Amino acid sequence: MLNILSDRTYRHLFGAQLVALLGTGLASVALGLLAFDLAGDSAAMVLGTVFTIKMVAYVFIAPIAGAWADRVNRRGLLVTLDIVRAGAALCLPFVTEVWQVYVLIFVLQSASAGFTPTFQATIPDVLPEEDRYTRALSLSRLAYDLENIVSPILAGLLLVLVSFDTLFLGTVAGFLASALLVVSVALPSPSPSAPRGAFDRTTRGVRLYLATPRLRGLLGLSLTAASGGAMVLINSVVLVRGSLGLNDSALGWTMAAYGGGSILATLALPRLLDRFRDRPVMLCGAGTMIGALVSFAGVVALDALTWSALLAHWLVMGAGYSAVLTPSGRLLRRSAASEDRPALFAAQFALSHACWLVTYPLSGWLMTRFGTVAALLGLAGLGVLGIVAALRLWPAQKGMRPGETRA
Repeated sequence: MLNILSDRTYRHLFGAQLVALLGTGLASVALGLLAFDLAGDSAAMVLGTVFTIKMVAYVFIAPIAGAWADRVNRRGLLVTLDIVRAGAALCLPFVTEVWQVYVLIFVLQSASAGFTPTFQATIPDVLPEEDRYTRALSLSRLAYDLENIVSPILAGLLLVLVSFDTLFLGTVAGFLASALLVVSVALPSPSPSAPRGAFDRTTRGVRLYLATPRLRGLLGLSLTAASGGAMVLINSVVLVRGSLGLNDSALGWTMAAYGGGSILATLALPRLLDRFRDRPVMLCGAGTMIGALVSFAGVVALDALTWSALLAHWLVMGAGYSAVLTPSGRLLRRSAASEDRPALFAAQFALSHACWLVTYPLSGWLMTRFGTVAALLGLAGLGVLGIVAALRLWPAQKGMRPGETRA
């Protein structure tokens, strides 16, 4: 997997992704502490609003950014968006009102909604060979998983020495370092597509996406991944601190188990995808997540909840999550010409986050109103609907849209 880092352009882009992720992870920790500093006991409501703003920006800004990404120099666009993100993060330590946090987060996440799909659409142009691109996807997934583990640890070490608002300077440094790494290499900028009206350009990515059977199936599987992921990300704290009565460090280890499962699957996926098609691997991953949710519901219903059971199930959930999401870039790469990829990646970015916009509040509501078993089974049921939709919308051997040639 690591041999693709011999490509200088990709090596710099991967480094840019890595430092930006570390900076974002530090900001996540600092935002929680900033919310408590500004709002006290209402910090959870502030963070909930911040998260909603993030999802809204992702869902609505990404298609607009993707529509125009082929009209500007990609390197210039990515560097500009990194600088915007750094500027927003630099302002966060100086806020005195909650509404200021909301404005800055919207600016930061809107820039991320333009940066991430454009960045993702650039990688297949840098690594056009599918086997090398597959390894790049696995390495990218590994970076996300490691960030979930490393950033909280790094933030904890820094907080021993500095105040929480200093963490935002780490975020600024991460985005600026990302900009420097991007500007240090030449990036391919495909010729712009034929002139189109603003509405046509903005909706083109979504229309291409929904016209492609395998991508409609991917959307169903994204719903399954979001259903399982929402249970982990929203309710782990309730299970660890409330149901089991464990401390904060136990929550960290619980989330690390989820990330560890994802890492193990990520390391195995390149070889699996060399032997098997994307569809069965992704469906198997989705089924694994549903099985883990139902199995854990049985554990809780039998009053057999233990920390070891939670860790084991979250490990399996992480593996299934990675198996669903890692191959998605391959599907997107095959489904459009180079000039349409930014729009298509932006559509996936927006539509997959729309799934999270549904599952996050649903997960919290089910857990709060009806309890753990209902939350697990309710989200499992929603995940099953995603798998059924994928099976119907993405029949075997029918992954292409009309007129498309197989890559």
